Amino acid sequence: MNRICPKRPCLRLDPESYKQLCLQVFQRDGWKCQYCGGMNQLQVHHKEFRSRCGHDSEGNLITLCADCHRSLHQG
Repeated sequence: MNRICPKRPCLRLDPESYKQLCLQVFQRDGWKCQYCGGMNQLQVHHKEFRSRCGHDSEGNLITLCADCHRSLHQG
């Protein structure tokens, strides 16, 4: 459990497992940003933020380019 989400434990993977999960997400998303279709500087974004107990799971992750990822977090 944690202080932000006391009723739900956060699922966190070890670094190597997380790296493998990111590769699965990139493959699932066709190695393209799911917002703009770009293929450069790809990153994995948590749809439900980790700070709000978003799990490290394929269903909670999406591929974004660095620009779209930055824009999303800036609002």
